Amino acid sequence: MANLRCLLGFALFGVVIALYGQASYPPPNDLPNPYRTIPGWAQLPDGRKWGSTAAVQVGPDGHIWTYERCGANNCAESRLDPILEFDPSGKNLHHFGGGLFVEPHGLFVDNDSNVWVTDAMGQAGKGHQVFKFSRDGKILMTLGKAGVAGSGPDTFDQPSAVVVAPNGDIFVSGYGDARISKFSRDGKFIKQWGMPGAAPGQFAGPHALAMDSRGRLFVADRNNNRIQIFNQDGVFVAEWKQFGRPSGIAIGKDDALYVADSESNDRKGAYGYNPGCHRGIRVGSATDGRVTAFIPDPDSRSNTSMAEGVAVDTQGNIYGAEVGPRDLKKYVK
Repeated sequence: MANLRCLLGFALFGVVIALYGQASYPPPNDLPNPYRTIPGWAQLPDGRKWGSTAAVQVGPDGHIWTYERCGANNCAESRLDPILEFDPSGKNLHHFGGGLFVEPHGLFVDNDSNVWVTDAMGQAGKGHQVFKFSRDGKILMTLGKAGVAGSGPDTFDQPSAVVVAPNGDIFVSGYGDARISKFSRDGKFIKQWGMPGAAPGQFAGPHALAMDSRGRLFVADRNNNRIQIFNQDGVFVAEWKQFGRPSGIAIGKDDALYVADSESNDRKGAYGYNPGCHRGIRVGSATDGRVTAFIPDPDSRSNTSMAEGVAVDTQGNIYGAEVGPRDLKKYVK
């Protein structure tokens, strides 16, 4: 009977793995790093210097999109264009968005090369909104009320990230109110889920979003040191802690998963406390949750010194958007 129970237990564990992927495990720090770093890769227009940036995306044509916070960490008093498009060589092609943002934060490029950007702060009647731009900078849609923080169907509290499903449904994470909001392709509110906490379906600082080939929504539940995975109706699927304290998530071809950890800290009581976890970019699989490579943070003693946002192109090159160092780095095999 004991052997039967054991066999049934293993069989049930196999079913769970088949349905939900690899179980959570401690983040590894000793995996190989097959990448070399290329700093200063992107050429800013008009002699500008980088401000902070926390997001980067690769469009369907292979162009790289990011923003920089107007030479600083805030655009509220600036007329500079924060949103930037680069070709694969690092040449700047377009820039736009001047005067619209307080703190650009989340960024997503859809299959039609429309550019979605969240404004995570409010100041002087601006902020707490999500903008959809054409690739040449025309505003196509605005979600939220300018300068108004709220948790209703038409307001956001520090919207941190946005992602668009293949059918056009829009998902927005709120850093301030710990929720995920879902909208139809024309901007009509559908539903929301989440609240502050650490249980499944609860959040503490949801910071980034990504979607795999099965349409599952990956949420960087940063202050809980985990990724949470949901279906598009908000049903909890799994949590993974093996990718560290996630600030940025990207999912490439064959569901390769790239996660930027810019905050893990071993010191008990310190911000970012995540014992036994080193900062850096972890590479693995969104299918089974295994971590296979690790790009370590070159300066683990500072508060934040590596990528907060992460993206990958079809050649497997990784791009890291940095808040503290104020740079957009490229990592090539």
